[in-house]
Amino acid sequence: MKLEVVVIPVSDVDRAVRFYGGLGWRPDADLATSDDFRVVQFTPPGSNCSVIFGTGVTSAAPGSAQGLQLVVSDVDEARADLSAHGVDVSEVFHDVGGVFHHADAEGRASGPAPERSSYGSFVSFGDPDGNLWFVQEVTTRLPGRVATKTTYESVPDLATALRRAAAAHGEHEKRTGEEDANWPDWYAEYMVKEQAGEELPT
Repeated sequence: MKLEVVVIPVSDVDRAVRFYGGLGWRPDADLATSDDFRVVQFTPPGSNCSVIFGTGVTSAAPGSAQGLQLVVSDVDEARADLSAHGVDVSEVFHDVGGVFHHADAEGRASGPAPERSSYGSFVSFGDPDGNLWFVQEVTTRLPGRVATKTTYESVPDLATALRRAAAAHGEHEKRTGEEDANWPDWYAEYMVKEQAGEELPT
C-alpha cells in the first residue's frame, strides 16, 4: 500500500492554488463539476504523494490539517527555497528531547539537531488557512525504512549523497593508506547502504 493523496481543508480554493503553485509544486488537476464540487491536486517536487483541496472534498475545518510532513536531504536549502518563494518559514529547529517535534512550538530548540543527526532537524510553515507543514531533514534512513531499490528524488539529492560518499571514501583511503582504484563500487555500496540504514563500509 502506498500513501497516494492527503486532503487538506481550505477556505479559498483560488488562494490555495496560488500558494501551492507559488511553491513550485506540480499542478496535476483542477476539475469542477458544479459550483459545489471542485477538486484541485498538487504534488510536491520529488513526492509520490499528492495533496488535494477544493470545494466539497472535505468537511474538516479550514486550517485544521496540522503536522503535514515533507522530507528533504538538506533542511537549510529547503528553508532558503521556501523563503525565496515568499513563504514565512520558521528558523531551523530540533526537539529538545531528540525525537520528533512536539505540537506547536513546545520543546523546540534553535538550530539543527546535535551532530546533524538524521531525522532531527526541522522547519515549519503554514498555508494561508493555517494548515501547518513541517519539513524534516533525513540523510540516512533507519533500518527497514527503505525498500530494496535505491532512489534519489532530485539532482541536488543525488549530488549531496555523492558528496557524503566522497567524504567517507576519503576517510577510507586515509585509514588504508592506499588510493582505491575501485572507488565506484565503494561509492555504490556506501550510497545503497546509507539509504537502507545498514552498516556503512569503512
